[in-house]
Amino acid sequence: MTYRDRSEVDAECALAAGAPFAETFMTAASPGIIAAAMENRHYDTREDYVRAVAVALRTEYQAIVGHGLLLQIDAPDLAMERHTLFADQPLPDFLAWVELVVDSINTALVGIDPDRVRLHVCWGNYEGPHTHDVPFDDILGLLYDAHVGGLVLSMANARHAHEHHCFERRPLPEHMVLVAGVIDTTSNVVEHPEAVADRIVAVARAVGDPGRVMAGTDCGFDTSAGIGDVAPTVVWEKLRALRAGADLASERLG
Repeated sequence: MTYRDRSEVDAECALAAGAPFAETFMTAASPGIIAAAMENRHYDTREDYVRAVAVALRTEYQAIVGHGLLLQIDAPDLAMERHTLFADQPLPDFLAWVELVVDSINTALVGIDPDRVRLHVCWGNYEGPHTHDVPFDDILGLLYDAHVGGLVLSMANARHAHEHHCFERRPLPEHMVLVAGVIDTTSNVVEHPEAVADRIVAVARAVGDPGRVMAGTDCGFDTSAGIGDVAPTVVWEKLRALRAGADLASERLG
C-alpha cells in the first residue's frame, strides 16, 4: 500500500487554497473507512491492512495541511461500522476497531499540528431508522484519544439529538473544539433559525464554553458522490437557516 503520485492532490489543494473563505477545509478519508469499503486481500490481518493504509494516507494529510488548508478526516467508520461491518459481532470487537483506527489516524498525523485537523464521525448519511446505531457515549472516550483539534459530529439527527448531554458527563478536552451538526442533511425540510439556535445553545451549555462550539451540518448533503437526498436549492436554504440560527445563538450566549 503506497501513495504513488501527489500531483492530483496538490492540484486540488491549490484550487481550494484560493477559495474566498476565512478558513477553508478539505476532507480526506480515514484509514478505517477505506479499509471497510475496500476489504483486505493482501495483508495477513485486518490490523496490518488498516495501519498500511494509514501510512499511505500520511502523504495526503501532509499535502492538505502543507497547502494551508484545514484537514478534516472523514471517519464514519468510527460509528457507522457498528451496524455494518460489525453488525453480528459483540460491542467490544467494534470498540477494538475504533481504538485501532484512532491509533492509525494518529500515526498518519505524526508531525502535523492537531490544531490544523478535525475529525468527522457519523452513523451514515442516509435516510433510515438508525435504530441499530451505536450510542455516542460508547465511543466518545475513544474519540478523545485522536490527535486532532476538533470533532465534527451529527447532533441534528433525530436519533442522536439528545447526545449533547454526553459532554456533561465526559467533558470535551480543553484542546478540542466541537463542530456540532445542527442541520439535518438527509431531509428537505428547512430548519427554522429559532430551532437551529436552540440546538446550538443546548450544545454550548453542555460543553460549558460557547467559544469552543461551532455550528455545522450533520454531514455532507450527498450520501456519496453524485447521489444526493436533498435538492440543491434546498441545501442553500438550509445553510441560510444555519447562518441565521448561529447569529441568534450568539446573541443569546453573549
